[in-house]
Amino acid sequence: MTIKTKKDRDIISLRETADKEITFAATHDIRSIMNKYSTCHDGLGGGQILKNRDIYGSNEVAHKSKKSVLRRIMESFINPFTAILFCLAIVSGFTDIIKPILDGNPGEVDFMTVGIIVIMVFISGTLRFVQETKSGNAAEKLLDMIAVTCTVIRNGKAIDVKIDDIVVGDIIMLSVGDMIPADVRIVESKDFFVNQSSLTGESEPIEKIDCIYERESINITDYRNISFMGSNVISGTAKAVAIATGKNTIFGDIADSVSEDREETSFTKGVNKVSMVLIRFMLIMVPIVFIVNGITKGNWPEAFLFGISVAVGLTPEMLPMIVTTCLAKGAVAMSKKKTIVKNLNSIQNFGAIDILCTDKTGTITQNNVVLEYHLNLDGNEDSRVLRHAYLNSYFQTGYRNLMDIAIIKKTEEEENIDKTLTDLSEEYIKVDEIPFDFSRRRLSVSVEDRKGKKQMITKGAVEEMISICSYAEINGSIKKIDHKLKNKILKSVLDLNKKGFRVIAVAQKNIFSKELRKDDENEMVLIGYLAFLDPPKETAAKAIEALKEYGVTTKILTGDNETVTEAICSYVGIDTSNTLLGTEISYMSDFELSDAVEKTTIFAKLSPEQKSRVVTALRNNGHCVGFMGDGINDAPAMKKSDIGISVDTAVDIAKESADIILLENDLMVLEEGIIEGRKTYANMIKYIKMTASSNFGNMFSVLAASALLPFLPMMSIHLIILNLIYDLSCTAIPWDNVDKEYLLKPRKWDASSVGRFMMWIGPTSSIFDWLTYAFMYFILCPMVVSGGVLFNDLATHFSGQELIHVQAAYIAMFQAGWFIESMWSQTLVIHMIRTPKIPFIQSRASKPLTILTFTGIMVLTLIPFTNFGNIIGFSALPMTFFMYLLPCILLYMIVATIFKKAYVKRFGELL
Repeated sequence: MTIKTKKDRDIISLRETADKEITFAATHDIRSIMNKYSTCHDGLGGGQILKNRDIYGSNEVAHKSKKSVLRRIMESFINPFTAILFCLAIVSGFTDIIKPILDGNPGEVDFMTVGIIVIMVFISGTLRFVQETKSGNAAEKLLDMIAVTCTVIRNGKAIDVKIDDIVVGDIIMLSVGDMIPADVRIVESKDFFVNQSSLTGESEPIEKIDCIYERESINITDYRNISFMGSNVISGTAKAVAIATGKNTIFGDIADSVSEDREETSFTKGVNKVSMVLIRFMLIMVPIVFIVNGITKGNWPEAFLFGISVAVGLTPEMLPMIVTTCLAKGAVAMSKKKTIVKNLNSIQNFGAIDILCTDKTGTITQNNVVLEYHLNLDGNEDSRVLRHAYLNSYFQTGYRNLMDIAIIKKTEEEENIDKTLTDLSEEYIKVDEIPFDFSRRRLSVSVEDRKGKKQMITKGAVEEMISICSYAEINGSIKKIDHKLKNKILKSVLDLNKKGFRVIAVAQKNIFSKELRKDDENEMVLIGYLAFLDPPKETAAKAIEALKEYGVTTKILTGDNETVTEAICSYVGIDTSNTLLGTEISYMSDFELSDAVEKTTIFAKLSPEQKSRVVTALRNNGHCVGFMGDGINDAPAMKKSDIGISVDTAVDIAKESADIILLENDLMVLEEGIIEGRKTYANMIKYIKMTASSNFGNMFSVLAASALLPFLPMMSIHLIILNLIYDLSCTAIPWDNVDKEYLLKPRKWDASSVGRFMMWIGPTSSIFDWLTYAFMYFILCPMVVSGGVLFNDLATHFSGQELIHVQAAYIAMFQAGWFIESMWSQTLVIHMIRTPKIPFIQSRASKPLTILTFTGIMVLTLIPFTNFGNIIGFSALPMTFFMYLLPCILLYMIVATIFKKAYVKRFGELL
């Protein structure tokens, strides 16, 4: 694997060292292990405890301190756009507030620009801060999972100590209900089963025993003589020696990775790139406008103020608020579907994902083993097989696993139909048993019925059962098991395995002694099979098909074995043609894995670190990746993904690492979440593209006007008001309708498309702005104000106060005309750009957006006819102007539609 940073090298070096310690402990005898850690069966002494703590470290899981309120506030309010807005607010505060006061003109103080900017930033930042404060700290939840104290032997005495005080070499006593407080090597055990499913993905409890491995295992979690921190004891007792503590444990390694800051997601990258594109345009345009105005008008202070107004006009002040409102609206919509959105940004990421990686157990399956078939060797349902299995499961006194529970439940369901299954627990009494152990992989129970007949019933792994069975019951008769019959039995079992069933065999024989010995497990009669299934969730297949329709590929990343995984995947419609195992991944470089992940849909027997590698490889290939899981082993991969998804039944650490939590195990919510995410993105990108292109067009028009007109086409206050009312019209965009066709593909942020869109669509409006300039300058203003005289010639026809009055009237009418035309074109372009279809006919905006945009047009159209309009420098326009405006706007909409169609044809999409 390629290592890129010193931090990466340190982490991997630490993990490799810890793995070597575990491998040493698994492959050496107890004496060698105790010598290595300077301990013994009586435990550590006081001096050695301190030495071992110095050498091997404490048992504290590394975690990141909780972010301070100040830091969370800063992260909510500061991004590239708000930074530039703060700069503009400071400059505007100086020019509009401080300078007039210093010049002794308090009447000219103007709070409007500063107020607009500050209010927008405040609202968006507050929304984000409040929403994201609700999420907790994942590492703290990890620590809460571990028991506070445990029993250790020190100086020959059993004492309770805090888990933080455990050191390598401590002798630990474990029993039912305990959490494993460190990575330990088993010294002694009795019926000792642990559940490590949340750590490794294995759905069945694992028996841990004292044994020695002759060779190293590729996956350290496969060692049966090692138990890992964070797993819990299901049954039995054990004595163990601690071989790794704190951050050196697998659990600690996961906690360390979870506690790190999340990698930058596609949403964050996208917004930042788009922000920088718009800022670059502003940094280019504003100086040009300033210099051109300064040179042509000769009034540099006024040119500077106008340049600042242009900067405000080019900057979508509402972007932070629109983005946050879109995300918050999506979060509210998801909450109504019983889905918690912890991270606002994850809503858009939900819509952007093109690959969903998911664990199998508990997400695709129900994590509830059921007995599907109880078959005799002829392949038929047989209650006799179920009866024998029930007696074995009911009367055994060891750990009653999920299969035992499923057998008992199935028998209770069937007893109303089959009277031979009724009251079995009363018809028989237990005589003796041989508990299950890992080496035999079977369990035997002897029972006696009311007539005094004793029989021994054994169930277990098929191959181990065949090894003790000399006979088989077929077609009602007993036959000796020969090579041909054995192969037939194994083939039947393999066929069931391929269908996703876990199969165990049941055998019996009559006995006469009361005490059972392991030697009695021979010469038995094989009577049938039990086929178990962890069934897929009812909605899984439908959800996966729906995801496929929306362009999302589902990949399974699990710690379970490949045969069962492939079978479950075939049930729910996931391609099973290519499977990759964790053992294979461990030998792959990042480059090799990068190629393999594209071709593979099922990844089985994975460690937590391997899940993270797969997710990282997919992201590095340019995919937006969602990861859905419910175990401790899924938490690191969730952190590496663009969006982590979990379910309400998941372990705490998985839920805390997730961005989205499904409160109901209905996977169809994934489809709804993706649709909501794509609606959110669509409405955000609408605002960005329409506002950026419209503002760019306006500034393009202003640049031309600055060079050619003898006066400013619009005052700073006019630009601010125009921008304000337009922005208010845009506040309804988060609630706008989105074309169904747009929702069918994953959508990612593309900063280059924003710049391209600005350059392509923006100047379209400038054409009609220039037409308006020409109409106002050469026709309307001379006709209404100066008796046919152009502005440049006014000095030859008027003089003194009359000249000043006529020039002012000329400018006031010109600016009013462009002000209205600019608002009409800028607002109606919302309806043009929001869809590639023909607006108002093929695709309609939502009612709130339609009402707000047309209200904005009406309000701005009326301003020049009011006293407020006169105060800010406008004059009333004659009806002649509207005779020009209406066909001009209609023609603009036609031309904009043509340009829009041409853009879609060339670049493939509008938004």
